[in-house]
Amino acid sequence: MTDATGANLLSGPRGRRVCLSLLTSANPSLRSLVQSWESGRGGTLYQAYLTDASRIASASAPPVPSSSSEVVEGIRGAAAEVTSSTLVAALIESVDAARYWQEPDETDRLLADSRIQAALAPVAETIASSPEAAWWSTPLDRERQRYVQWLDETPWEPPALTGARPQLEQWKARTLADELQSRELPHGVTANVSGYWWSAPQLVPLVTTTRALPSLAAVKLVLVEDTFGWQHARVWPLRPASGARVFEITGPDAWAELAGRYPLDVSLSRRHDWWRVTGHDGSWLIPDWGAVASDYDAVHLTVLGYLTTAGRALPVGDSHTVLAGWDPDETYWLSDVLAESGTPTEWHRNTSDSLVWWFIGPPRT
Repeated sequence: MTDATGANLLSGPRGRRVCLSLLTSANPSLRSLVQSWESGRGGTLYQAYLTDASRIASASAPPVPSSSSEVVEGIRGAAAEVTSSTLVAALIESVDAARYWQEPDETDRLLADSRIQAALAPVAETIASSPEAAWWSTPLDRERQRYVQWLDETPWEPPALTGARPQLEQWKARTLADELQSRELPHGVTANVSGYWWSAPQLVPLVTTTRALPSLAAVKLVLVEDTFGWQHARVWPLRPASGARVFEITGPDAWAELAGRYPLDVSLSRRHDWWRVTGHDGSWLIPDWGAVASDYDAVHLTVLGYLTTAGRALPVGDSHTVLAGWDPDETYWLSDVLAESGTPTEWHRNTSDSLVWWFIGPPRT
């Protein structure tokens, strides 16, 4: 994994979750131990956290759990199986557990414990040095970009390769309207309210793509935060124009740079949700994507960038920012620079083999 270390991977909640998932998938006894902690001590701590009057009064962050020494020892005694399939499976588990509108779950709080992170350090280093994870830190693969059109109950549209500018204008207008409307929300950060929590340019039909892998038609088929469990998809090969300008989100510094260069204040609309996620209360920034489009045609989030950045409160001057609602290896196209580069193919989710995720052709009976 180019320019990556195990410490990088353990710096963010999603990266830590990948390390633990890789271990528990190969060690059923460790998985049972972690699950037992979550349902026992972890669940008790969580309920105490939710009902702690002093926490609510002070708007304090979730406590770092006192992890079980048995879990620490279980991690130290476990060995990881590092293959392309097991790494993708660990990514799937971590990505699917991402939430930006509620407190960290029991596992993410367990992984915040420094003793757990120290125990995970060897597996993090193994992943970082694995050739199978080398693509996690690579830039946009311009020759293998794929758009995934979900074809379940409410079919998504084919890729709209024109009209990015008006879509960004619509996104900006909607974001500003939501920020204005959020003035009516209760001021207290602990109020039980929620709203728009994305920092990616969601809720408008901008084209997004991920790369194809040798064993997977498109990364997007499996790496989707808070997935709806789609079963049927059409995958469209696309290629950007020569010279397309791409900003690479490679980690926390790159994301903070983007939010600082093109700042848009969303403090009112994000405040309650992002405090629950991070424990930080203050002003919040996201990139103004229309302004970003003046300098870049696309923004690509590397897998390593996702694992080290997503869900963290990152300082930007006197404010903070959170990367939320952006899938690994996903590229948002902010300009009309894409063209079809092949024939679309239809894929179905495989429910019989956990390491062969999708197959081409009609559904299997």
